[in-house]
Amino acid sequence: MKFDVEVNEQFLHVSFDSPVRMLSSAILNGGIQIADHFLNTKVDANFLGEKTDFEAPALTLKRIVDSEKWDGNCAGMMTAALMKSFRRVKLEEQGVWIEVFVTSGVSNARRAGDKADYQFMNEACDKIGTINILLLTNANLSDASLVECVMMIAEAKAACLQDLNVLSPVSNLLATGTGTDSTAVACGNGPEIQYCGKHVLFGELLAKATYQAVNESLSVDK
Repeated sequence: MKFDVEVNEQFLHVSFDSPVRMLSSAILNGGIQIADHFLNTKVDANFLGEKTDFEAPALTLKRIVDSEKWDGNCAGMMTAALMKSFRRVKLEEQGVWIEVFVTSGVSNARRAGDKADYQFMNEACDKIGTINILLLTNANLSDASLVECVMMIAEAKAACLQDLNVLSPVSNLLATGTGTDSTAVACGNGPEIQYCGKHVLFGELLAKATYQAVNESLSVDK
């Protein structure tokens, strides 16, 4: 897998030399996709119960993609975090590398199971990510392994927040994330990896890289 990375005050953009298989919770082209680009863009916060009218997030992301003339399929996320929180960590063992990209902020930290801000099923909600994570690896991951990577990323992120003593303002208990996190995993055509959990080396490296990247990102003076 080869790619170019652009980071400025407005966005993080990753352009892949060849299309990659990606699983994500992205607003634009989420789910399992063949992606040519990844975008994580900074937007104004619109949370804390405010229902100010904004352009639909997917339309905003598509407009950015079109204005930048990025050809092909782009998975796009949004964040209220500053781009100076961007950190990347790469680990490699036995011909397999893992690189994690993070932008972060914890203004809407939450613990899984906290009372939801929106109390109606399918109620309109501005899905703007706060801790956004992109994992890239040259390994060839099965669909099940892609899902397992998302699980490992979530656990490593939660462990980092707990070690940093980040509390949920809703329950005043240790936070496990924020209310609007987003995650993407993209893989290459290298060594086949069937398992990504805590018993295997790939899972160990992924958790360590995620923890380090989140920790460094949240340690930035924002």
